[in-house]
Amino acid sequence: MTAAMVVVALAVTLLFPAMPVLRGVVYACAAVITIWAFTFFRVPNKRPVTHQDNAVLSAADGEIVAIEETYEDEYFHDKRIQVSVFMSIYNVHVNFFPMDGIVSYVCYHPGKKMFAVNPKSSDLNERNSIAVRDDKGREVLLTQVAGIMARRIVCGVKVGDKATAGEELGMIKFGSRVDFFLPLDAEIKVKIGDSVRCKQTVVAVLKV
Repeated sequence: MTAAMVVVALAVTLLFPAMPVLRGVVYACAAVITIWAFTFFRVPNKRPVTHQDNAVLSAADGEIVAIEETYEDEYFHDKRIQVSVFMSIYNVHVNFFPMDGIVSYVCYHPGKKMFAVNPKSSDLNERNSIAVRDDKGREVLLTQVAGIMARRIVCGVKVGDKATAGEELGMIKFGSRVDFFLPLDAEIKVKIGDSVRCKQTVVAVLKV
């Protein structure tokens, strides 16, 4: 996108040398889009990680849009508590491991690009699922869900990789959401409408 704006700006400069107002508008638009792109792809490396026993940290910045009991039919095949974080185009879109453990499952699913706030997007949209198992055998499933503006889900982890809470696992390029599937006895620490921060906000505490 940024490269395209540079090309457009150069073309306007060459084709319309006598139209300074048009050039000014194009330059301003190019600058805004470039700044926004850099902001969108920022990685909060200096953000401190919350260290708390049995905690599941938010894997993404955004807003809690769903907390509900649901039947998870991809990996666990049982009832779980689903907590969903919606990321707007202004949020950090890099995702992070929510807990320490081992990556026990990874599966990419092609699909649609519905609005990520739509509950059906969890099942119908392009998505990538990652499960992490800790040293007590407890597992949390995390699903990166593409939204209407998302163009690519990036995830570089594989089964057997070490997961460390707060370490980068991938990103979703442009508006999207992340779903957590937690044990029914997990103590949920957020509520709908809460703003959460990756690496810092405790979404839930797992039963010992």
